[in-house]
Amino acid sequence: MADHQEASVTLPSDPASVAAARRYVAEVLGGWGLPDGTDAADSVRLIVSELATNSVQHTFGQSPTFTVDIRLEREEWLRIGVTDSYPRWPKRLPAAVQQDNGRGMVIIRWLAAEAGGRLSVSPTEDGGKTVWIALPWTAGAPAKSATGC
Repeated sequence: MADHQEASVTLPSDPASVAAARRYVAEVLGGWGLPDGTDAADSVRLIVSELATNSVQHTFGQSPTFTVDIRLEREEWLRIGVTDSYPRWPKRLPAAVQQDNGRGMVIIRWLAAEAGGRLSVSPTEDGGKTVWIALPWTAGAPAKSATGC
């Protein structure tokens, strides 16, 4: 495997694009050795779904597209970023929030932490942002947590 692999797709900010983003990431990661149907693949699919949904729903039509970047760095870290051109960054809500929406980032943070990963947000040159998830990659798949969950 190369020292560094990456793939990217740009999709319209439309609810139908969330499923397209999930499929794209699953196909790419399958090609990199992450088998479909594993706990790790399911977690990554959920993370991508939540990030893409946030980009579609919370940019209020001010970002006509979003981009999903996938990077596998030295077979150690899987990095997935979702970029949009809306300047507002996601809010950090407490895990005990009782509301119908706004809990996507709580789910994403929990899944990343469970896998030994991390979440970060970085600005883009056009005034938008990229929400990045970094997950450890071991033997062709993100590492499982110590609890085995």
